[in-house]
Amino acid sequence: MAIQRIRAFFNLEASGGIVLALAAIAAMIIANTPLSTWYESFIHAPVAIQIGSFAIAKDAHHWINDGLMAVFFFLVGLELKREVLIGELSNVKQIILPAGAALGGMIMPAIVYLLFNYNEPEFWKGWAIPAATDIAFALGILSLLGNRVPNSLKVFLVSIAIFDDIGAILIIALFYTSDLSLGSLAVAALCLPFLYLLNRRNVTSITPYILIGVIMWIAVLKSGIHATLAGVVLALFIPLFDRTDPEHSPLEELEHDLQNTVSYGILPLFAFANAGISLKGAGFAELFHSVPLGIAAGLFIGKQMGVMLMCWLIFKLGISTMPKGMTFKQIYGAALLCGVGFTMSLFIGGLAFGGATPLFDERLGIIMGSIVSGIAGYLMLKATLKDEVSNTSVDLTHHS
Repeated sequence: MAIQRIRAFFNLEASGGIVLALAAIAAMIIANTPLSTWYESFIHAPVAIQIGSFAIAKDAHHWINDGLMAVFFFLVGLELKREVLIGELSNVKQIILPAGAALGGMIMPAIVYLLFNYNEPEFWKGWAIPAATDIAFALGILSLLGNRVPNSLKVFLVSIAIFDDIGAILIIALFYTSDLSLGSLAVAALCLPFLYLLNRRNVTSITPYILIGVIMWIAVLKSGIHATLAGVVLALFIPLFDRTDPEHSPLEELEHDLQNTVSYGILPLFAFANAGISLKGAGFAELFHSVPLGIAAGLFIGKQMGVMLMCWLIFKLGISTMPKGMTFKQIYGAALLCGVGFTMSLFIGGLAFGGATPLFDERLGIIMGSIVSGIAGYLMLKATLKDEVSNTSVDLTHHS
């Protein structure tokens, strides 16, 4: 009976988001109890891999953020490639609205954040933190509303999150890169023709791709560009179809194999390692510092403003039309859900500020903004979908 319940839970669409939330809550509880010393020991435990004179030595926190999260970005890359080639993003007409909404939902949160910190140039580097959307959480909250959610709304939210991921990847590559090592970059670049050759020769075994991918990841790690981007680049070379067997898709097979590992292993571990915010000694000044406040406002206010303004502009100019089965109220509910930044926001926040400082902890703003956005989006959609159901029933009665 217990096994059946466990299976039923993991079959839920919201299960990934629930596990992610539990991991974050556990980290926050532990970080504010006597167990905090154990927590600190865990995330700062030294881990080294050495072959001869070559060594990679980092603490557990960096291995999770630079190493395991490369697998997450690899999965994101696989999903992006599939969606662009055969999915929702393969039709240009279908991508205009979510692409525009995602763009607005990245620009406006950055503006809101900068308005809160315009007098503090040293804090401007956090502008991209509220620009991200956590698709696992957003879809998890949406799934709590059951089958009342129109499929077009799910597709719209997923498409926004995909473009959001593309934007986040570009932001990390362009704005959060430290001093470059040209030698390491050259090694990473040398991996690309080999990956291309494997793809062109229809090599469907994943092993050679992964071996070259590991070499590329090490080179990118040493180059100054964030190592997780190697995962995205590697994914672009995984063949979508086996030319000798059109029914076999190496990419979709790998995507399916990685989904549970990422959703129930890597992302919860990342959340656990990054959400352990200690509130000991935190006063009014730390809690309401312009950085966490700017992040929270960016996620909650900036996201909904950016998404809604761009959607209104696209409809007003006649560039795209309202997706079938959707209403403007539902778009607003989805815009609120886009303010759940969590995973990617924590990731960018770590790159921008490297965790807590004596003045503030940017993670407080991420968690505050994400919680308020998630609750507001859920309540808005619950009310909207209820209205839609009641309106439908009235219409049916009227016509009968």
